[in-house]
Amino acid sequence: MSDAAPVRLALIGLGWAVHELWAPLLGGHPGFTVVAVHDPDPVAVRWAGSRFPAARLLNEPGDLRPDEVDLAVVVTPNHLHAPIAISLLERGISTFVEKPVCVSSDEAAALAEAERVGGARLLAGSAAWHRADVTALRTLLPRLGPLRAVELSWIRARGIPAPGGWFTDRRRAGGGALIDLGWHLITIGMRMLSWPQVTQVTCAVSGDFLARAGTEATWRGTGPAAHAAPYAGAPKDVEDTARGVLEIEGGPLVTVCAAWASHSERDVTRVVLDGATGRAELTCTFGLSPNGVGGSTLLLHRDGRAESVDVPQQDRGAEYRRQLDLVPALLADPGRPGSAIAEVTRTIDIIERLYQSAGVPQLTAVRPR
Repeated sequence: MSDAAPVRLALIGLGWAVHELWAPLLGGHPGFTVVAVHDPDPVAVRWAGSRFPAARLLNEPGDLRPDEVDLAVVVTPNHLHAPIAISLLERGISTFVEKPVCVSSDEAAALAEAERVGGARLLAGSAAWHRADVTALRTLLPRLGPLRAVELSWIRARGIPAPGGWFTDRRRAGGGALIDLGWHLITIGMRMLSWPQVTQVTCAVSGDFLARAGTEATWRGTGPAAHAAPYAGAPKDVEDTARGVLEIEGGPLVTVCAAWASHSERDVTRVVLDGATGRAELTCTFGLSPNGVGGSTLLLHRDGRAESVDVPQQDRGAEYRRQLDLVPALLADPGRPGSAIAEVTRTIDIIERLYQSAGVPQLTAVRPR
């Protein structure tokens, strides 16, 4: 693939994320061309055929040929992320997987082996890292001194995704708010700390809002495959809220709170870095919720004074465009193999340990069907 050639993409899974994020971003983008699509839902397939008329319609992800694609993008229900990515990587097809990349440490190990065997690249979704406000927060780290505490929270007022569908069925989702929203929070916080050793965790989970009317996400649209289809008798056995604490070897205490629903009026994300010489507080709203705080605020507290730090205000979803723009360079980077799965392994290990601390039974593998 030459530097000037568009990256040939296959979209595996054509649900809400593709309809609302990937398709608008790819439309007219000179760096990418969609050459193949797959989804078991015929409505979604018809929509993709009209949106990407030159793309081949795959009966199965296994029909994708390594010679026709540069990158497969896996945007399926969570329990299919790793199995599909493993099959693609083993056949030498580089694969981008939306978070959560996997739902267990066993899946992470299998992904690492598939990447090694196939010689392909695994790329992992981490759009929040590319937000302008998060970047601005990171620039303040040298002014804070040694960090004593890190607070990570993403609390929605109302935002339970598709109650009664796969999102609220733990065997298919891998968990609730912790694995969904918490994956972003943990990745951001631990990256800022350069991934230190987590020595101990404690966590509590609850599901007080799962059965309440009016707590579902209202911004997931009405287009093709916008909502997760309900399963017959599907349980609502995930948490809508998780509160955890991570003890870091030689480092700060890290608190994590992820909530799909709450008593709050607005959906609010906060990242707070409390150091020996300063405290930085970012208040914003991650994701695409229209019920956010209406912009980002970044404050630097030092010596009893609060200083407002300018943050570039970007359009909702700009972080996903930035993530997409970086894909060609990541694919071409000779030092890239293994780096994404190493981070994925650390992330899912922390999440598993938090669930274990909360008394959530270990997840058993679910086979695609």
